[in-house]
Amino acid sequence: MSAPQAPKIAMVLAAGLGTRMRPLTDDRPKALVEVGGKALIDHMLDRLAAAGVETAVVNVHYFADRLEQHLARRAETHPLPHIVISDERPQALETGGGVKHALPLLGDAPIWVANIDSIWIEDASAIEAVARAWDPAKMDVCLMLASTAESLGFHDTGDVFLSEDGVVRFKDPGETAPLVYVGVHITNPGIVAEGPDGPFSLTPIWKALAANKRVHGVAPDGVWMHVGDPGARDAAEARLAGRA
Repeated sequence: MSAPQAPKIAMVLAAGLGTRMRPLTDDRPKALVEVGGKALIDHMLDRLAAAGVETAVVNVHYFADRLEQHLARRAETHPLPHIVISDERPQALETGGGVKHALPLLGDAPIWVANIDSIWIEDASAIEAVARAWDPAKMDVCLMLASTAESLGFHDTGDVFLSEDGVVRFKDPGETAPLVYVGVHITNPGIVAEGPDGPFSLTPIWKALAANKRVHGVAPDGVWMHVGDPGARDAAEARLAGRA
């Protein structure tokens, strides 16, 4: 069951080149690399559907036709979330640029934004934990975070610190932080509206908002796996199968 305040629309970021995943991405986008017999994008779409997401806007660029065909076949057996394509064939726009390009499809209400290269094992719904924490009066972004000790494939120096009341502080140069961002968050989509035309990252926007305590986070219990290269894919498959 989804939390009452959980967004019903998600932006799924699937336009990356996946260069670190080669040779697995020589003939397909990273989103279609399989882990445990299921494409990465299906892992994420299934999570979002279970959390009550009704529409997923998916950006496409590298092997865009193949990804669209996969999503059309998925829709035959998985009506939710309903898939809407944000076409980035001319140019991949990175995280911030991708969300800005898709704003006409996303609307003004809070949305989920999700990468396709994170999978996890959980005791309770991590996505619902983020939804329960979301409070637009206090925050513009709520990040799903994980302990560096309970994650695989992420950098071990971490990204952020989290206060007792859930406020995020990004680490300073030279610091080691205990938590990493694991690729899912809720945001006010308007934070990208003034971003530049073309590609840009969400991270500088988050850091500016964090200076005013407008970025919060949640670190649910679980094991998070970043599937960034073939070795990480193999490690994630082993963990899912209970072999490591």
